[in-house]
Amino acid sequence: MKKKLRMALMFFAFLAMFSNLAAGAYAQAEGKPDIGYALIGAGLAIGLAGLGAGLGMGTAGAAAIGALAEKPEVFSKTLIYIVFIEAIAIYGLVVAFMILIRF
Repeated sequence: MKKKLRMALMFFAFLAMFSNLAAGAYAQAEGKPDIGYALIGAGLAIGLAGLGAGLGMGTAGAAAIGALAEKPEVFSKTLIYIVFIEAIAIYGLVVAFMILIRF
């Protein structure tokens, strides 16, 4: 089950990246290579950040649930790890928006 979920997550992350790559290639064919490269960069930023955050969330979430089952008083410590992982995805989204705002 874990392997199927991981494969589905990677599939959707790569689908998001490659759909943006197709848009970038189309923009380059129209004679606007700067916009094409910006779209490719934004797609890679959000796709890879989402992929990394998803894999990290799966690993840290499983460890946090295991730790909470044994010692419920470690809730605040496990919550901090989850928040840091979510921040990685938000940073990728912010970088993608910063790239796209320029054009």
